[in-house]
Amino acid sequence: MQEAKDLTKRVLSEGNPPTVGEGIRWAGQQGATLEAAVQALLAQVHPGDYVALLGYIPPDAEHDRALTAIRLAIRDKYHVATTLGYGPRYLHSTGQLHKGGPNTGVFVQLVGDDPKDIKIPGQKFSFGVLKQAQALGDFQALRNHGRRVLRVQVRDVAQGLTKIGQALGVAVGVS
Repeated sequence: MQEAKDLTKRVLSEGNPPTVGEGIRWAGQQGATLEAAVQALLAQVHPGDYVALLGYIPPDAEHDRALTAIRLAIRDKYHVATTLGYGPRYLHSTGQLHKGGPNTGVFVQLVGDDPKDIKIPGQKFSFGVLKQAQALGDFQALRNHGRRVLRVQVRDVAQGLTKIGQALGVAVGVS
């Protein structure tokens, strides 16, 4: 966890992390399209692995339903355990497991922009920027530990979940 915190501090000291323009961005896997990037990540899933969905998005019933559908589709297609955690709070529990121990985790990090952002008193950045930096720090820590990870950043969370669901549908052969 300390590594992710240190990387978060570095991101914040360097200024705002990259922001998404119209639509969606991804990193961590090769692919000219989101579908190709999802396929590239899921092609690396092997028996005994687990797939963790890491949502830096508001935890609500709508997002739970969408992420659960994605999680179950991955579970059913690849016959692996799946987990769902909301960041940054998962960093204090399963986040430590993700970076330590055997390399059996495959990670999809979904990061959404905050429609309502709040300035942090006494800081040069807002809570939204802090969350973005924490997500980027966690992504970099996973990469530093050789973990298989795809980071998807969206401006509109509902639209992003729909696009990820569609990309997953292509990857698992469901239209």
